[in-house]
Amino acid sequence: MKKLFALFAVFAMLSFGAANVAVSQDENGASQTEVAQETSTSVDNATDNSVDNMEEAAKEVEANMSLHSQLKQKFIEGGAGFMSTVLICLILGLALAIERILYLNLATTNTKKLLNKVEEAMANGGVEEAKNVCRDTKGPVASIFYQGLDRYDEGLDVVEKSVVSYGGVQTGLLEKGLSWIALFIALAPMLGFMGTVIGMIAAFDAIEVAGDISPTLVAGGIKVALITTVSGLVVAIILQILYNYCVAKIDSLVNDMEDASISFMDILVKYNLKK
Repeated sequence: MKKLFALFAVFAMLSFGAANVAVSQDENGASQTEVAQETSTSVDNATDNSVDNMEEAAKEVEANMSLHSQLKQKFIEGGAGFMSTVLICLILGLALAIERILYLNLATTNTKKLLNKVEEAMANGGVEEAKNVCRDTKGPVASIFYQGLDRYDEGLDVVEKSVVSYGGVQTGLLEKGLSWIALFIALAPMLGFMGTVIGMIAAFDAIEVAGDISPTLVAGGIKVALITTVSGLVVAIILQILYNYCVAKIDSLVNDMEDASISFMDILVKYNLKK
């Protein structure tokens, strides 16, 4: 009986010890799991903080960059090939537009003042004196008057035909170079759209090679496409504004030429009647 009781006591002690060991192991495992979770959380937080810091640093660098540096960076990102062609369109278009603007402004004359001088010269010194006034005055209106006065001896009908014909010649000189500006206006966005198509093709080629749709691969090709498109549109907008200014200036000059030509013929008719 005593032996049986001793066996039960030993068995109970062993069972209690095993339970304590299991509980301690569970507590150790739980503590290790908590430590691992805390470690992973801290690593994730550190990674997120580093990414945020890098993004903030990139934004600060971009904000501190000058306009020239930003344009140069976008030019490089858009690809030197198509961006160079768009830049060439801008340079040539600006050169032609500036030349036309200077020419048209220099061609602008005060037609009323010129008509008064011509009328006074004809009243005082005749046709030759009026020709000298026109010769010393710049602009298409004075050139038209000179051509008419130069043919005064051939009759008023010939003078009128000469004025009309030479007026067409002066109109052609005023419109010289506008067709090239219109060409660059149309060409710049077309080159930009071509860069867009090629950028999209490059993006799909990169996806095909990688075998996976990665946002980085897609974003790179789309970024190039959008930069070239925006560049072409900006160039076209700038040149279009200058082109419309030149057209409006030419229309104003042509109207002045026509109005002044009518007044000039009236002056010749009055002078002819006084003779």
